[in-house]
Amino acid sequence: MDKAAASCSKPCGIVAKVREAMAERLVGKAEMVDAILTAVMSDGHLLLEGVPGLAKTLAVRTFAAAAGLSYKRIQFTPDLLPGDVTGTLFYDAASGGFVPRQGPVFANIVLADEINRAPAKVQSALLEAMEERQVTMGDRSLPLPSPFFVLATQNPIEHEGTFRLPEAQLDRFMLKVVVGYPDEAEELDVMLRYADPETAIRAAIPRQAAAAIQAVDVAALRTAAASVRMEPDVAKYAVAIVRATRPGHEARDVPQQLRELARYIEYGASPRGSIALYRASKAAALLGGRDYVLPDDVKRSALAVLRHRIIPSYEAEADRVGSDAIVKGILSAVPVP
Repeated sequence: MDKAAASCSKPCGIVAKVREAMAERLVGKAEMVDAILTAVMSDGHLLLEGVPGLAKTLAVRTFAAAAGLSYKRIQFTPDLLPGDVTGTLFYDAASGGFVPRQGPVFANIVLADEINRAPAKVQSALLEAMEERQVTMGDRSLPLPSPFFVLATQNPIEHEGTFRLPEAQLDRFMLKVVVGYPDEAEELDVMLRYADPETAIRAAIPRQAAAAIQAVDVAALRTAAASVRMEPDVAKYAVAIVRATRPGHEARDVPQQLRELARYIEYGASPRGSIALYRASKAAALLGGRDYVLPDDVKRSALAVLRHRIIPSYEAEADRVGSDAIVKGILSAVPVP
């Protein structure tokens, strides 16, 4: 066994256990499973977008059960209040003072289900928790459990009764994954597996299953991902991709394709995007069984990291050019080391 394989043996074994546990209830969805693992290993948050019925909620609940972590679900609705998310202060007659009553955000894994069905004021209640890992009530700052991850689901913006997430909150999500429909073979498997109502109900309650790993294994994954090597030329490649999302390419050495794409970009990714791509690329390498990052790991991670950080221009909307197409164009234009 070579040195690279030896250094990856333990974390790769943990990843294999999680994938196996999730495969018991999920059909396909390998990209979504790896995105959850990437977010957890990188100490980030994940946004899953797709129409109802694509197992987004089931995937999050199954992972929480497989990882043996505390889990709370918040169903976002138009009448939800910020205190319903973070908690409130209530008067305690015995002590004669106000005592914090913790909300559902106090858990290792928080599922923000259909997050874009609540107005911006409620969505913003998660900002402090996601960025600072704490919640402020009155003059008290209460720390959240460690580890802490927000895994949110949302319906496409075009659906009636949804609200667009604020850019500041979108930027707090390390990754955004668009969940598509299963292929024909997968859908046939889903139909045959869950046609019986009792089977479907059991699948919807993953907490009945034993944990495949423990909290200490999650910590080991995070440590292993942080120790993955990224050579300077690969790191420069990641930065070049992020910088290409920002309009205003005037230098002569910038490829013509990037100059043409710049007119479709109103605002690009901030340095937080560079940090997210750096961490996600390391996690992708570990998921691939390596302790070093390849340029392909950066390319595979870029779409999920950058698609929600790019704001298309009016010209892009007129030409029906979305952020996914912009990121793919950038990846094809930036030279690979």
